[in-house]
Amino acid sequence: MEVLNLKNTGAKISIIGSGFVGSTTAFALMTGGIASKIVIVDINKNKAEGEAMDLSHGASFVKPVDVTAGDYIDTKDSDIIIITAGASQKPGETRLDLIGRNLSIFRSIIPEVVKYSPNSILLVVSNPVDILTYITYKLSGFPKERVIGSGTVLDTSRLKYILGQSFNIDARNIHTYIMGEHGDSEIATWSLTNIAGMSLDEFCTNLCTECGENKKKEIHESVKNAAYEVIKKKGATYYAVALAIKRIVEVILRDENSILTVSALLSGEYGINDLYLGVPSIVGSSGIKKILEVPLNSTELKNLKDSADTLKELQISAHI
Repeated sequence: MEVLNLKNTGAKISIIGSGFVGSTTAFALMTGGIASKIVIVDINKNKAEGEAMDLSHGASFVKPVDVTAGDYIDTKDSDIIIITAGASQKPGETRLDLIGRNLSIFRSIIPEVVKYSPNSILLVVSNPVDILTYITYKLSGFPKERVIGSGTVLDTSRLKYILGQSFNIDARNIHTYIMGEHGDSEIATWSLTNIAGMSLDEFCTNLCTECGENKKKEIHESVKNAAYEVIKKKGATYYAVALAIKRIVEVILRDENSILTVSALLSGEYGINDLYLGVPSIVGSSGIKKILEVPLNSTELKNLKDSADTLKELQISAHI
């Protein structure tokens, strides 16, 4: 299997979809200075061209990068293709409600990007991300390690943020995961959460008095409902997800071997088969290098399997 050798070299990244998430992702990648070429493709060509022009006008403020709009042929030989296209989530609508509308869109996108970039890594962001990543895997014919979903990377960041706000601690010093579906059945891994080497319970006993089960439940609900709250207030979420995508991309391009809760194809891990779920995985230049089976407690493992069952039932009902 070919491994990308992108250290100290320019990378070509194509973004399919120039909506809120796609355009904000292009901005995050551009300011991050981690690509030499960014191609934006959208069925609305004027929108894609306008985004590319707007970004390009800031060229003197960032590292050299060529931002263009184009068709699928212009994505040829991309190192990473980020798929953000699809129907957007409306107020009151769950991510899983989007399956039918996005399935047909992906059937038109995936064959095109694969044709022009057969050695690329496909990064799926569109919702419901776990199911659409599985669809991308099936349609592309790519090996599973080169088809990745954004998974619960953003959800994990949300959990760290809310815990940081609750305890007045830098979110980067809190270690924890949200696993499972990027959606309503996701789970918080409280048994693995630690701060300064202390478990959450130890930290709370020593330094905090507001960490009971009710507080955990409240925090978990805040994480699960975060996107709904943002959508209700401003119509869409895009800044934080763009930063999450940027993080995944830089981990791949720099071959960091970082652990991220991307959506990965499970083949027996956690007793789950033939399903994409957000799980801690080692990510680098070849994509997902290894899925980690972290030691969940019995309740968390049961909830993870329940999350998997929810998605499996939907895949079957959608004839995927």
